[in-house]
Amino acid sequence: MRKAEVLEEVLSEVEKVVIGKRSVVEKVMMAILAKGNILLDDVPGVGKTTLAMAIGKTLGLAYKRLQFTPDVLPSDIVGFSIYDKETASLTYMPGVIHQANLLLGDEINRTSSKTQSALLEAMEEGQVTVDGQTHPLKNPFIVIATQNHVGTAGTQMLPHAQMDRFLIKISIGYPDLKSQMDIIREGGGQNQLKNIEPLMNTEDVLSMQEEVERIFMKESVVEYIAKLTSASRDCEWIELGLGPRGALAVSRMSKACAYLHGRDYVIPEDVQEVFFDVTAHRIRLSRRAKIEQCSIEQALMQVIQKVKVPDMEGME
Repeated sequence: MRKAEVLEEVLSEVEKVVIGKRSVVEKVMMAILAKGNILLDDVPGVGKTTLAMAIGKTLGLAYKRLQFTPDVLPSDIVGFSIYDKETASLTYMPGVIHQANLLLGDEINRTSSKTQSALLEAMEEGQVTVDGQTHPLKNPFIVIATQNHVGTAGTQMLPHAQMDRFLIKISIGYPDLKSQMDIIREGGGQNQLKNIEPLMNTEDVLSMQEEVERIFMKESVVEYIAKLTSASRDCEWIELGLGPRGALAVSRMSKACAYLHGRDYVIPEDVQEVFFDVTAHRIRLSRRAKIEQCSIEQALMQVIQKVKVPDMEGME
């Protein structure tokens, strides 16, 4: 079976429990193919946890869920060392992070900044360091974290450095009327999770991730991404523009977008499709933008409009 057909089956399987949110499911799948971490930011009850569980089960990945609360410690995540009297040495006890290909960090903003930062090395390098010893994680390793902006008392905002480790930040949003009726009839996504079938395994995911890395990107598209990055730094409404990591993130996500759409090359429309999800959490609005009540989306739209779209003649 062709990879495009397999991916279509995966998306359709996840849509059994995340109804009417095709675009969101596609973006999460793109991020996984691009070896990226995902931040789901939305109000409670729209299916953030259900989406993560459905993706993990459909892809056949080892899945673990960690409910973040104020008393969760860094050692709960990355593990710790204990003294072994028999060997007179320290023995490493792995944390929950070592048991997963896909780690769901539920309500990550409900735990301390110290605990949040314990994920930084894992998210960036696929390893953790405890007492000077480095321990590799499972491959692939993906973090899907959730947070909601309702009832923020006692929460800890993610620092910009950690926000930058997430390839994309997306919201699921409320369902439309038809989708809401379907959800009511079927009793919600949690009831349907037991019917989800694994359609891939870790080897399949790794193979697809390697193929995404090999997606061709024409020099004009590389320049297009670079110019968008520069435009974000020059925009009067943006105080903190995209850095090199942000530009690389746009490139990786664009390749995954092309792959999901069945192409082995990137076109400017791929870049535009993923640009907002990759960049909105990486920039900071200027004081002028806040005074003029300019949103992040409006600022990024200005960036898009300032940069000429390259001609892709001959690529079809």
